[in-house]
Amino acid sequence: MTTLADLDVAGKRVFLRCDLNVPLKDGVIKDDGRIRASLPTINALLSKGASLVIAAHLGRPKGEPKPELSLAPIAIRLSELLGKPVQFAGAVTGEDLR
Repeated sequence: MTTLADLDVAGKRVFLRCDLNVPLKDGVIKDDGRIRASLPTINALLSKGASLVIAAHLGRPKGEPKPELSLAPIAIRLSELLGKPVQFAGAVTGEDLR
């Protein structure tokens, strides 16, 4: 079976789906356990020279944009835990992503 250690990701963009659905109250993360649980995989890919695009969701927006379910606080916390900048894409469609 192929494992993360077997992959040649140096110089490649890797799309990584993470479970970052953490509890928030008034935009403040109450438990960052799921973010921390993703760190070994994220760090392994970064150390192998990959550029990451991390996808996640928060709550159940039911197809409607809901500012209270923004992943911005998660991006900030992930940046703190990694000790590196994390670029946050606020939009998931359209010209903002180009």
